[in-house]
Amino acid sequence: MAKPVRILIADDHSVVRAGLRALLERRAGFQVIGEAGTGEEAAQKALDLKPDIVVMDVRMPGISGIEACRKITEMAADIRVLILTSYAEDELLFAAIRAGASGYVLKRVGDNDLIQAVERVSSGESMLDPAMTNSIFAEMRKQSIAQQGSAFSALTPQELSVLAFVAHGLTNRQIAIKLYLGEGTVRNYVSSILGKIGVSNRAEAAAFAVKHSIHELIPPSSDEA
Repeated sequence: MAKPVRILIADDHSVVRAGLRALLERRAGFQVIGEAGTGEEAAQKALDLKPDIVVMDVRMPGISGIEACRKITEMAADIRVLILTSYAEDELLFAAIRAGASGYVLKRVGDNDLIQAVERVSSGESMLDPAMTNSIFAEMRKQSIAQQGSAFSALTPQELSVLAFVAHGLTNRQIAIKLYLGEGTVRNYVSSILGKIGVSNRAEAAAFAVKHSIHELIPPSSDEA
């Protein structure tokens, strides 16, 4: 027979713990080996009992469930933590992920869905409540844009504008008209840009800008030069 999944339940409400125990123990292959009512107790019992998974609330007396999760994952990397909470807050979600949580589900989840979440996390998968998926993608998008922006960190705002127009195929004269500058000034900006981003000519500068998605930072102008 396969070894049972050994579970520690951590929640500050005894009624919730009792309900979770009753639900999880109905599932063949699940074994609840302990309960904890505070963050400190959860961290200590996790280290003492060595469960496969800790089902952890976020709001706990003393240290939070997030901090308890961090302690557990730092001290015992093979113990997986599933955050089970009432709070659909982006900050808590990302804090839990940074703390090493393998899953984040809301308490309004159905019984079968919770059992599946425990199964998936205990088997090494990650689990995110569907209600929080958009938050994850939004954060990934934000980080992607920040990384794209870092490629242009050496450029001044004006140089960034000039490069955006170079990437759009405009000549120095057209850029000068767009930005109300002299053509010689634009030429100087272009020379400075080439040096700062480490390319040899306008074509390479345009390719660099497109590669790093400059259009995400400065959308191309829609009017004609």
